[in-house]
Amino acid sequence: MLKQDPRNYQILFLSLFLILGIGTRDWTLRPDLILVVMLTCLLTQWLAVSLYPNPKEKILNLLSEKEKRNWQKKLTLESLNIKSCTLQPSPQSLEVYCHQLTHSIQSSVPSLTQEPIYPENDQSGLVRFAQATSLKSAMITALSLSLLLRADHYTTMIFAGSLAILSKFLFQVERKHFFNPANFGIIAALILTNDAWVSPGQWGEEGWYALLFAGTGGLVLKRVGRWDTTVAFLGAYTLLEAIRNLWLGWTWDVFCHRLMSGSLLLFALFMVTDPRSIPNARISRVIWAVCIAILTFTLRNQFFISTAVFWALFALAPLTILLDWFWSFSRFSWADNSSTNEMGLVSQPQN
Repeated sequence: MLKQDPRNYQILFLSLFLILGIGTRDWTLRPDLILVVMLTCLLTQWLAVSLYPNPKEKILNLLSEKEKRNWQKKLTLESLNIKSCTLQPSPQSLEVYCHQLTHSIQSSVPSLTQEPIYPENDQSGLVRFAQATSLKSAMITALSLSLLLRADHYTTMIFAGSLAILSKFLFQVERKHFFNPANFGIIAALILTNDAWVSPGQWGEEGWYALLFAGTGGLVLKRVGRWDTTVAFLGAYTLLEAIRNLWLGWTWDVFCHRLMSGSLLLFALFMVTDPRSIPNARISRVIWAVCIAILTFTLRNQFFISTAVFWALFALAPLTILLDWFWSFSRFSWADNSSTNEMGLVSQPQN
């Protein structure tokens, strides 16, 4: 059902965060840039879903399991009404056999190059439905870019938004993308443009922001079923910061100050937990999240990179491929609730 889709909550909360940041943190955001990146993400998603996958895969994906089973039954020798023949058939009987077989297959299986006709479900309607539902993911990406990425020109936001969406279709293994779209757009803009930047300290270190992010993020994670990723990331990162704090002999005020970053919590609750790009199995997600925490800690404290979390997620995103290969598990689908997926039911890929 529509109300059970966790993306609805994500869109609501991220929109509220954007309004809250503008109202309480005095962000100098330009509404026109926000509108541009939203339109870019939505339009790119719509076009990409229309063109990908190819027509043959589209038709196969639109077929229900019942229709596939019916086709298989029609292709059995019994349904083809072919009588048993002698061990040495005559050329005439063999020709009749081949003609009957060809005619039966052609009548049973419509060509994949033609538009299939379904009495109850129209293909164009299903494709339009897939486009409409996938726009939720594009809106989440657009809101994430609006919250985290800053730029001076329209072209930069268009560049970041389009690459963020296209990364889901260009970088795939077995039809699963492994880059977080918003994170990919941020890194691409930082590397390839001159006027893009990220401000990790834009939320400050006020405690009520942390409680707000934790409460809303927890609600989404409960729906998605990926709370283990957040716990593993924050747990490992907190432990590393505590060890460093003790080693340097600092007070615990410094420790709390470094962990109360609103951007860090937004990353842990809404970005590193993207169920469509992170590893499928729970053990894989825990290992993956711990690796990101270690790399984030290293980049932040040894190389003094303020945007360490984004670079760590980008660098370790391909590790998802290896972990999914080593620990095989069913993929997450927005069409199913989290409890269904954790039981291991197979889901159809969605972007």
